[in-house]
Amino acid sequence: MSLSITELKKGVLFQYEGEPFRVVDYNQKVMGRGGSIVNVRIKSLIDGKVLEKTFKGNEQLDSADVSNQAVQYLYSDGTNYFFMNQDTFHQFEVSSDLVGECAGFMKEGDNVQLQFFNDQPISVELPKNVPLKVTYAEDAVKGDTSSSITKDATLETGITIKVPAFIKTGDVLSVDTSTGAYRERVKK
Repeated sequence: MSLSITELKKGVLFQYEGEPFRVVDYNQKVMGRGGSIVNVRIKSLIDGKVLEKTFKGNEQLDSADVSNQAVQYLYSDGTNYFFMNQDTFHQFEVSSDLVGECAGFMKEGDNVQLQFFNDQPISVELPKNVPLKVTYAEDAVKGDTSSSITKDATLETGITIKVPAFIKTGDVLSVDTSTGAYRERVKK
């Protein structure tokens, strides 16, 4: 399926030079009789690089054949991450480069989305928030219970985030996967 340049709105997926991209920013200029020019900022779904591109008038682009599959994270061997489609039991091996920072928000058994392009996994899509247990947090100074004071807490996946002073080892926290920020303590 092909797309005209005026369809390149924010969030649209398309193929450019054989690679899938997502439109991050879109700006159209109408040029009198000459048609229009579209300036877009696009992000590669394969390696995350961001490009600035200008497309003219009647250029046509191919839509990207990108699909998502719900999968369960099984384990990591240090080099690769292993996922399984829970309907078909088909397993996928994904390199740690592709998983990137998502690794800090995944525990074995978690359900995530794998994004595919031409039947190859290209990225891991996490839920907006994930519950993670605190494995280490320094004790708060007695009487210092102000919520504006933060400290470091190490979570069960090995990442360290800033948390309010009242958080203790063993607490389960809701963490925003896009920013890595503490959201709230999860009730047990």
